Amino acid sequence: MPSRNNAILERFYTCLISGDRAGAREIMDEVFTADCPANTVASNLIWPTLDALQTMRRNDQITNLAYNYATRLMRSITDQLQLRYEQRESRNVSCLVVCGAEESEELAGQLASDLLEADGYTVYFTGGGISNDEIVAQLGEHKLDKLIVFGAIPATVPATRQLIDYLHDIGSCPNLQIIVGGGIFNRADGLAEEIGADLWANDPIELVQKMSAAPDRRMAEDQRTVGRRRAQQKRGKKAAA
Repeated sequence: MPSRNNAILERFYTCLISGDRAGAREIMDEVFTADCPANTVASNLIWPTLDALQTMRRNDQITNLAYNYATRLMRSITDQLQLRYEQRESRNVSCLVVCGAEESEELAGQLASDLLEADGYTVYFTGGGISNDEIVAQLGEHKLDKLIVFGAIPATVPATRQLIDYLHDIGSCPNLQIIVGGGIFNRADGLAEEIGADLWANDPIELVQKMSAAPDRRMAEDQRTVGRRRAQQKRGKKAAA
C-alpha cells in the first residue's frame, strides 16, 4: 500500500506542475471511486503534495510557471474536497485563521480552515497580507476563541511575534488561545514557543487533533516573555558589537 501511495503522489505532483488539469482530476476520481474518505485524501495526498511543492519553491527547484500551474490547480481541488468532508456537530468555538501571503501558504491556511470547519469549529479565514490592527479588531468584534497562524513565511514572523506580544500586553482577549503551525514553524525548532504561542502543529491534520485534545492549553506568563527577552538580548548584543 505505501508503494501505491507513493506512486499516486508522484503522478499527482507531475500533473500539477505540468498544468495537466484532466490528469489531476482523473487521479482524484480514482481516489474517490475507491471510497477513500476526504480526510484521508487531505492527509495522505493533498498535504504531502503541498508540502513538497513548498519545499521545491523554497529551494528554487521549481519554475514560476510550474508553481503557478500547481497552486492554481490545487486551489480548485481543495475547494472541491471541502464539500466531501464529514461535518461534525458545532463545537460553539470560533477561530480566526491567518497565514503567509504566498499562494502555497494560503492553500495551507485554506486546507486547515476547511478541516477545522468540518470538525465543528466556526471559522473565519482571512488569508495573508492582513495588518495586525485589523486582526485585533476582528478578534474583539467577533469575540473569537482562537487565533490560528498557519503557514507563515519567514518575512511575517516578526509581525506575528508583535501581534502575540500586543494581544498579551493589552489583555483585550484574555481567554484567546493562540495556535501556530506549518510554514516556518515546521522548520525552525522552538520558534512557536519563542513567540509565545499556546499550541503548535506540523500540519493541518495534526492541528485539528491538537486543538481537540488541548482546548484549554495556555502558555504560562513567564513562558510568554521568553521570546521577548531573547529578542532584547539579541538587540543588545548587536548594539554592543
